[in-house]
Amino acid sequence: MCTYFALLILQVTSMSMVLVLVPLILGAEARKGRVLESFEYTAMSCRGHTASITDFGGSGDGKTSNTKAFQDAVNHLSQYASDGGAQLYVPAGQWLTGSFSLTSHFTLYLHKDAVLLASQDMNEWPVLKALPSYGRGRDAAGGRFASLIFGTNLTDVIVTGANGTIDGQGAFWWQSFHKGKLKYTRPYLIEFMYSDNIQISNVTLLNSPSWNVHPVYSSNILVQGITIIAPITSPNTDGINPDSCTNIRIEDSYIVSGDDCIAVKSGWDEYGISFGMPTKQLVIRRLTCISPYSAAIALGSEMSGGIQDVRAQDITAIHTESGVRIKTARGRGGFVKDIYVKGMTLHTMKWVFWMTGTYKAHADNHYDPNALPVIQGINYRDVVADNVSMAARLEGIEGDPFTQICISNVTIGMAPKAKKVPWTCTDVDGITSGVSPRPCELLPDQGPEKLKACDFPAEPLSIDQVVLKSCTLRMNYV
Repeated sequence: MCTYFALLILQVTSMSMVLVLVPLILGAEARKGRVLESFEYTAMSCRGHTASITDFGGSGDGKTSNTKAFQDAVNHLSQYASDGGAQLYVPAGQWLTGSFSLTSHFTLYLHKDAVLLASQDMNEWPVLKALPSYGRGRDAAGGRFASLIFGTNLTDVIVTGANGTIDGQGAFWWQSFHKGKLKYTRPYLIEFMYSDNIQISNVTLLNSPSWNVHPVYSSNILVQGITIIAPITSPNTDGINPDSCTNIRIEDSYIVSGDDCIAVKSGWDEYGISFGMPTKQLVIRRLTCISPYSAAIALGSEMSGGIQDVRAQDITAIHTESGVRIKTARGRGGFVKDIYVKGMTLHTMKWVFWMTGTYKAHADNHYDPNALPVIQGINYRDVVADNVSMAARLEGIEGDPFTQICISNVTIGMAPKAKKVPWTCTDVDGITSGVSPRPCELLPDQGPEKLKACDFPAEPLSIDQVVLKSCTLRMNYV
């Protein structure tokens, strides 16, 4: 096993995710014929020990299963959790694997030409119980397959690299889903449960069987500089889904998917109400989204534990069904409040703003129809859109209106065949200022002096205070 010597060069801010590959022929410091590859990257934590997947019998031929090799590597490296932690290096190659679980104080690092290929052998995917805040699987009433990269009850875990690839080979799963052949819910690509201090950065995720990134019941999460791509017709290939999590930062990412690019969740109907863990303190910035059948940012529909204090800015969406969508229904309970969005640039949209209180998918028939959601404090400002079919579709719940909606400084260019009535509003309440085309009467214009309404919080969240370190991964080869 190769030895890793940590170098803490300087502290940098989160946007300095720079990777350098430096092949060196060592001189007097090493034996003749040895080559050192040095990879520099930034991370929440650097590690004191390093190994390669090849040290554990891994084969990057694209055919040999590496599930055991990955799990053996993680299990072996876990011994260093209290001794500076460890990192597992995945070199160039195609590494076929089923699900494997990470450990605490651990980094999984993918070379720029490394590809993790998800196995299509269901025997390599353990079955887990349904999430307690959902009560059942999303695809089937029973349990769910473990995610490709999985972990529970962890602290300080990192998945990063030089933009290496994780390919879910999802067509196999999509076909089984469409044919109704799945007994369990499809796996995700990356999922961490009940965990703290998570970083997912500088990787490309392709063709996920279902959701791509799913932190759940976790806190202090950084998702940064990732690319997610799936066919726009692929089922439920959401990009990043923070679910009953606190203190999350998602930034500088590019997503093309068959479902919502970002879907904020917190449990489903009576199960989410009972579990009672909201998603809160979420920052989303510098996101580019393409999803013709879904939203750039969706809040819900599984929001029964509550969603609060979401701050999104500098969002670009192209050929996307809606910019921001709030999805809920009678029986959901919970709340969506204190939502702040500013600086959206949108091209070719069906709706810019969409809120619906009639999203009727329920976990089962045991939900309480009198459990009404609270939707309030929704703020949108500084939005420019073009080629839009309909400006907004805002539909609250009769007897449970969506309140304190604020929309300001918004210019929407309608498509040549746009709807004759650009806004539809029912059971909503709020104000607007400087919005074109003119909004519905339920959102009266307050005049130009209110252009700076819909305040965006000035104080940063604690996740914005996370300072990344410059780390070095060194591999010796004869």
